[in-house]
Amino acid sequence: MENFFGKMKNEMFYGHEYEFKTLEQLQKAMEEYIEYYNNERIQVKLKGLTPCQARNQSLYSF
Repeated sequence: MENFFGKMKNEMFYGHEYEFKTLEQLQKAMEEYIEYYNNERIQVKLKGLTPCQARNQSLYSF
């Protein structure tokens, strides 16, 4: 989890701190980032899969 939150801060918050006028805007941006991270962002350590694809692949490999 620490690794994920570090990536999230680096990719969507640092340098964008003043774009969010309300906590609701920040919350919505964080929710959108989590959706993107899990379903669209491919990762080299997962051999080019998204986290959801890697989890599904491991579930069905048995």
